[in-house]
Amino acid sequence: MIRPWLTLLLGLALAPAASAQLVKAPWPSFLSAEARAGLEANDARPPEPATIEGRRARADAIQQEIGAPRLARYGVTMKDDVIAGVPVRFFTPAKGAAKDPVLLNLHGGGFLVDAGSISENAAVAALTGYRVVAVRYRLAPENGFPAGVEDAVAVYRALLKEHDPKAIGVYGTSAGAILSAELVARLRADKLPQPAALGFFSGAADLSAVGDSAGLFADASGVDALARLYAGERTTHDPLVSPQRGDLAGWPATLCLASTRDFLLSGTADFCRALDGAGSPAKLIVFDGLPHAFWAYIDAPETDAAFAVMARFFIASLGAEK
Repeated sequence: MIRPWLTLLLGLALAPAASAQLVKAPWPSFLSAEARAGLEANDARPPEPATIEGRRARADAIQQEIGAPRLARYGVTMKDDVIAGVPVRFFTPAKGAAKDPVLLNLHGGGFLVDAGSISENAAVAALTGYRVVAVRYRLAPENGFPAGVEDAVAVYRALLKEHDPKAIGVYGTSAGAILSAELVARLRADKLPQPAALGFFSGAADLSAVGDSAGLFADASGVDALARLYAGERTTHDPLVSPQRGDLAGWPATLCLASTRDFLLSGTADFCRALDGAGSPAKLIVFDGLPHAFWAYIDAPETDAAFAVMARFFIASLGAEK
């Protein structure tokens, strides 16, 4: 049960997860008609429920609303299962998938809700031809750091028993991007083999800082509140919470992806630059005129392009050209 004193903090912390736009401007005319329609429809959704339980139910409903058509469109089969005691979702392409490579996904949702365990994965599975394992990790505030990371490590350890780490890719959007980087940091600290590729999509790897874009496109105090809520008793300066503050030399090949109206654009770009400065392979792709994690909740040519970028990266990084 969520303690009453968290109500106000949750109100702040959940705001950025809903893609709040503090810079008010019409969506650019150069966006596709589908993108503009999708964004306007999302803007017109009813206000978020007041309780975390209500918000989770709403997020689950939206996942089904968006995810089911994507599964059908891409011919991908989804199966709910459990690995190492952790709930997961398997996504298998229409033609099936060979044993290797395999992708591990950590969904977005501000650490508090599941805003992507279906919508982030159907296209990636189809376009790569790889099986995707989506980790439905424990959520904050009931389970703050390191619960989600521990769930990811447990599933990753299980994958290692059947897969060469050179054939494993990890990716996530928003909170899932943060968790993906934290997973790599934890694997390195535990001296476990790291994945061959990391997809870091609209995230931040230093939770001790609030980037410039957060002040433009979200409530910066809410972003900071969410980081502190998630970290709990752990300082946000800890490299296991904020991997950008640790040793980045020798990190896996990383694709960083964001948008110009993304409140985590600064965090994504800063991490990419830090990786590059440490000599680790990193590439930054930025979509113009679009908001935070747009591919997770609108269907448009720009979304197709974003998923295509992700798929090309994983195919190239995992050495299995299609």
